Amino acid sequence: MKHKLPGIFLAFLLMALAAPLFAHHAFEAEFDLHKPLKLTGTLTKVEWVNPHVYFYMEVKDASGKVASWQFENSPPGMLRRGGLERNMLPMGQTVTIEGYAAKDGTKNLGWANVMHLADGSTITLISPAQQAKAVQQ
Repeated sequence: MKHKLPGIFLAFLLMALAAPLFAHHAFEAEFDLHKPLKLTGTLTKVEWVNPHVYFYMEVKDASGKVASWQFENSPPGMLRRGGLERNMLPMGQTVTIEGYAAKDGTKNLGWANVMHLADGSTITLISPAQQAKAVQQ
């Protein structure tokens, strides 16, 4: 008679390793399509990491006070397939980002859809609809 313990242990281990996949949030869980935003500031940092790329920028308000903003987008692989490479992002330059604000209005967080560069060119990032479609595949 064979022992079932190794098989049960293996099944439990596989379920435990898969759990982070189910924990991933949807766009609508964090961001609000009814809160579009457009901010201009200095691009200070890019975190080209999985599961999302993050863009950081310093934005001055009307009084001159500087606020740090963080923008999220898709994984690096999806952005690369869309034609964006990390070295295309102009650190230290003024950019305008269009996207959507976080549902939690207490944080300076947004989803970046489009980045307008100082030279007049535009980088179109993946949209929430494209993100949802890609996650479903």
